[in-house]
Amino acid sequence: MSSFVDEIMAQVREKNPDQPEFYQAVQEVMESLSLVIEKHPEYRKMKIIERIIEPERVIMFRVPWVDDKGEIQINRGYRIEMNSAIGPYKGGLRFHPTVNLGILKFLAFEQVFKNSLTTLPMGGGKGGSDFNPKGKSDNEVMHFCQSFMSELFRHIGPNTDVPAGDIGVGGREIGFMFGQYKKLRNEFTGVLTGKGLSWGGSLIRPEATGYGSVYFAVEMLATRGESLKGKTCLVSGSGNVAQYTVEKINQLGGKAVTLSDSSGYIYDEAGIDAEKLAFVMELKNVRRGRIKEYAEKYNVPYTPVDPNLDHNPLWDHKAECAFPSATQNEINNKDADNLLKNGVYVVSEGANMPTVLEGVKKFLDAGILYGPAKAANAGGVATSGLEMSQNSLRLSWTREEVDEKLHNIMKSIHKASVEAAEAYGTPGNLVNGANIAGFVKVADAMMAQGVV
Repeated sequence: MSSFVDEIMAQVREKNPDQPEFYQAVQEVMESLSLVIEKHPEYRKMKIIERIIEPERVIMFRVPWVDDKGEIQINRGYRIEMNSAIGPYKGGLRFHPTVNLGILKFLAFEQVFKNSLTTLPMGGGKGGSDFNPKGKSDNEVMHFCQSFMSELFRHIGPNTDVPAGDIGVGGREIGFMFGQYKKLRNEFTGVLTGKGLSWGGSLIRPEATGYGSVYFAVEMLATRGESLKGKTCLVSGSGNVAQYTVEKINQLGGKAVTLSDSSGYIYDEAGIDAEKLAFVMELKNVRRGRIKEYAEKYNVPYTPVDPNLDHNPLWDHKAECAFPSATQNEINNKDADNLLKNGVYVVSEGANMPTVLEGVKKFLDAGILYGPAKAANAGGVATSGLEMSQNSLRLSWTREEVDEKLHNIMKSIHKASVEAAEAYGTPGNLVNGANIAGFVKVADAMMAQGVV
């Protein structure tokens, strides 16, 4: 069956030159799906795999805007509409200088399976721009968002494609884009998720990805009769996902000891308690400062990023749990070794594809509790789906209602992944379980809808 995987990968590389992240995402899924193809030759006959790898639509456009000095700036905007077999395209918008076609295709591909796992009727998509909101004034961000939406609005809609936030796109950016969409379309609809509470947003949406990855870790621990209480946790990142991961770890009796940004990381052995977390939230969400200020305020060690190192020292501390919550490929081969050496036996991925393939293999071989991103961080998009439901119903659910629904969705994702892993002969391998459970639902819908 590896010849089938090799054949698919050769086609992917030939058709999509210079897109390493996309190859990585496809390869990981293909290795799991070789188990399915053996049992279901009809998927192969109908070329489901080849069709699922090819986006239904790729939109690329220029985004001109004027900065505070009156200079014209030009960025590039994208939307990858990957698969709509089970519902409208759904997935975030990322504003970051590293954004390119390959990264967005990997994210959109992952999103298809992640959204399928949530049990909600959502297809997969992803988009964004190489615009960097860091260091820009609110006025510049508004000008950019308005120009970006002036093209994107033609391609999205509440029953077509519903974008959300991602790296570089928070409440401020969603607000500016929603305002422009509403002006251009002259309609108030739930076309974006992550909206403000007074204009169609959902309670728990900002918290959802972080809370969800912790709930997933709790489900994995429960299979061994354990809880998060008293466990030391390494958390990377300091944005939305990392912040609420720490909040939920604290609520469930664990202790988070690290946070990072692109400049470096802090290590607080005493634990990042509620008061310290409030400082981080103000620092990052309001003042948009650097995590180094935490080290100065609380007198704890700060390690700046060293580009010459072959590993990330954040992952080289004694702990039981790790929650990578920053970005793709932040855990390399050596980092995976360091995590295992230091006693980490729970890894729940809050970021998208944060572990390189060799690292994933090490976690699986070691038999630790490993929650891959498409399962463990699906809480964010699940709650986006709940926001869509509330918009359609013109209703608002309480904080407790949304949190309970999120908790139940994470339980069902874990259960579906465990059951699929067992059904296809790899018990405990949640990478296979999540990929297979997510794929089968989409594949069956594609089979039923014909060659489209």
